[in-house]
Amino acid sequence: MKATATRPKITVTGGGRGVVAHAGARLLADLADATGLTSAFSLGLTGLRQRGGGHDPGRIAVDLAVMLADGGEAIADLAVLRDQAGLFGPVASDPTAWRLLSKVDEAMLAQLRAARAQAREVAWAQHAEVRGDLPQVTVAGRKMQGLVLDIDATIVICHSEKEAATRTWKKTFGYHPLFCFLDNTGEALSGLLREGRAGSNTTADHITVLDQALTQIPDAHRHGTPVLLRSDSAGSSHGFLAHIRSLREQHLDIRFSVGTAITEPVRQAITAASGWIPAIDTDGDLREHAEVCEITGLFDATGWPQGTRFLVRRERPHPGAQLSLFDTIEGWRHQVVATDTPPGNGGIQFLEARHRAHARVEDRIRTGKDTGFGRFPSRHFAINQAWLQLALTGIDLLAWTQTLLLDGDLATAEPKRLRYRLLHVAARLTRTARRTRLAIAADWPWTEALTSAFSRLAALPRPAG
Repeated sequence: MKATATRPKITVTGGGRGVVAHAGARLLADLADATGLTSAFSLGLTGLRQRGGGHDPGRIAVDLAVMLADGGEAIADLAVLRDQAGLFGPVASDPTAWRLLSKVDEAMLAQLRAARAQAREVAWAQHAEVRGDLPQVTVAGRKMQGLVLDIDATIVICHSEKEAATRTWKKTFGYHPLFCFLDNTGEALSGLLREGRAGSNTTADHITVLDQALTQIPDAHRHGTPVLLRSDSAGSSHGFLAHIRSLREQHLDIRFSVGTAITEPVRQAITAASGWIPAIDTDGDLREHAEVCEITGLFDATGWPQGTRFLVRRERPHPGAQLSLFDTIEGWRHQVVATDTPPGNGGIQFLEARHRAHARVEDRIRTGKDTGFGRFPSRHFAINQAWLQLALTGIDLLAWTQTLLLDGDLATAEPKRLRYRLLHVAARLTRTARRTRLAIAADWPWTEALTSAFSRLAALPRPAG
């Protein structure tokens, strides 16, 4: 076979000067400064600074968050930042980073969460200043007013012995954290690290995660904007829904849309139901072989908050679908949604499609596992709790970068695409006239997007003080 040369011949040497990698990650570090996140972390962790000449604990935490947003998986990956001091400045050593994480207790975790909320308020104010209102969630071709929160849990498998890592309900071994994401922007509002055997529908855990998520939302939005909380059936416990209802007594305009189990009374209601109408898909078009119906009042709903409505969706099962005996007999696959959205705020087709959009949280969790919380570094649970907060911070930095600094496809791209196109780009670092310049290749397809992002970052209004 005749060899065909398809690439230019090269000679590889190690004498390059002024060349840096991961140049786009500097955007994340500078955005942390511009939103006040670095200073807020520094203030919250000030008690951990041992001497004036040492590394600032807040800066170490931000560097770890930037490293995770950039795709790092372990503390050792800080070397990517540390070995490029001309681009990222002085970065702490691995042992110093370990010591920081080991000293973060429950009180300092609360400080980290408070710092994240403070920076989020700045980021949202900057968005209002330069881009207007926050993005609206689109469902079935229709924009929704307000904020949409999605709660869901996942299993993070551990391949070594770690404190509080246990056997999970899927017969694996690891942790079972619970998260709340903001569907409008992709921000990770809150997360609770739990042992592997933690229950899926634990009321207390859902309340904790929701309350921490609401604390992350700036006051003007939390009290002046409609909020929809979506969850699968794990969030349908009566205690959790009663807590959501109690929040409305605190002047929060919050409603719920949760999946619910199909019990025998519900099966009887489905059998007796009439008035089925075609379901709609994510574009608002009619969905083939799928129908929806409201079954409110067809069974005893004692224990549910007053005004709860029940919607059922049925569709012909796809090959391989897991069916209950009831589904097998009826020839349909059924799913039931409970919501306290009152009549007149969208037809049942829209309300059911609105709930199915909760599935987007699975993408948030999938990409989040590639942004820090898919691998926990320590045998100690407390260190892994701190790691989780920094992973959520990294996810926020990516979300703020997209909403504040990027346009087009990059503004909605998953982290992997952002890393390949922007964050991991190489550049030449030069110093002239006491100024440091970062020159990205002119023929790189996303050079304009990255340089524009840096320009927009420089123009962002900064918090006073």
